[in-house]
Amino acid sequence: MLVKFTVPSILIGIMVWVGFDSPRRGPFDIAVSLLDDRGNPVDQSLFKGSPSLVYFGYTHCPEVRPTTLFEVAGYLNELGPEGAPLKSYFFTVDPERDTPELMHGYVNAFTDRITGITGKSEEMRKVIDGWMVHAAKLPSSDGDYHMSHTMSLLLIGADGRLKGLLPYGADQDEALKTIRRTLL
Repeated sequence: MLVKFTVPSILIGIMVWVGFDSPRRGPFDIAVSLLDDRGNPVDQSLFKGSPSLVYFGYTHCPEVRPTTLFEVAGYLNELGPEGAPLKSYFFTVDPERDTPELMHGYVNAFTDRITGITGKSEEMRKVIDGWMVHAAKLPSSDGDYHMSHTMSLLLIGADGRLKGLLPYGADQDEALKTIRRTLL
């Protein structure tokens, strides 16, 4: 069967192809003003130049967050010098409670290779929305609250673009293979 293409359908196909192939604003290309866990300013240039492992969570998380940060520390240790260019960031989804000081002590309990990132709620929301991460405040039975959030690690290339995800509880060997591909 011979398929005939019309000029308009060919032009639409070319426009779609160019649209997907053209550089677009990345999720972290928007202007933000955040702080790292040492109180240093952080802006949209954070993801440029080095590949990164990024996790969104909060210090009061009882299960997922400590497990994931422990795994990140293990990945970094296992990679050794090969992983030297890899940056690791823990972005809070609970900036009301996660101050730079609290974040610093927290991430350093796992490794000094993870940098905590926090800021004003509206600035954190820009990053959360930009990376299309789920983060929502939910009331708890004790009158406090907890945060529902995405549990996957984001793998960001040196170009600042998302290269992949590591699901919560990923097999260490498979995770290391994926991370090594991001380092290339």
